[in-house]
Amino acid sequence: MHCIDKIYTKQPYYGYRRMHAHVASEGYVVGEKRIRTLMKQMGLYAVYPGKKRQCLADNACIYPYRLRYVVIEKPNQVWATDITYIRLKGGFAYLIAIMDWYSRYVISWRLSPTLHTAFCLDALNDALKQPAPVFFNTDQGVQFTSIDFTQMLLDNGVRVSMAGKGRCFDNIFTERLWRSLKQENIYISDYETFEDAKAGIDTYWQIYNTERRHQSLNYLTPHDVHHGDSALRAQINPIHQFN
Repeated sequence: MHCIDKIYTKQPYYGYRRMHAHVASEGYVVGEKRIRTLMKQMGLYAVYPGKKRQCLADNACIYPYRLRYVVIEKPNQVWATDITYIRLKGGFAYLIAIMDWYSRYVISWRLSPTLHTAFCLDALNDALKQPAPVFFNTDQGVQFTSIDFTQMLLDNGVRVSMAGKGRCFDNIFTERLWRSLKQENIYISDYETFEDAKAGIDTYWQIYNTERRHQSLNYLTPHDVHHGDSALRAQINPIHQFN
């Protein structure tokens, strides 16, 4: 799973067949069906145009992608979230982060040993202690399509947007966030325990928000842009969503 995760971080367009070939070249003896099962368990899907979907069940409903042709020009206009897999020496954990698209500021996050919805709700509740965004974008994971998660957003006047199935480019900034986290922290730290990972990721987010300068932000930090005044934000180009 760690090998799959590293490959997918670099090449998210791999389906299970190409992933199987790549993993086999790394020396693993494993079948295609096993690769497909592990990718599904990790929530990894090849980037491709997905079909539009409606409600899956009474307690899970898919919302449309609402950001097409939206110009994002200020903080708290669009937030987004995703879950990623974190390898530990004795197993693995799951990380959720809620991010402001314009400033790239990580508003809240939680690490959990399971994929239960509760840790996602906890992160969302923490994020909503500050002014709510206009839009909130997620993928179609069961945690985000749950009534509890979507209703919390609706109760706060937020418009729910969901990326198409398998279309990670509909949530591209969160995908880039995971790539930065894993390449700059997770892979080089090789955390042994859940608590080690939690402490190390917490330190990374502090550096990411307040010290790490982004070329796309005119070499300002996410904190500078998110909490700065309009004159400071005038240096940042609006984000045009054409897809």
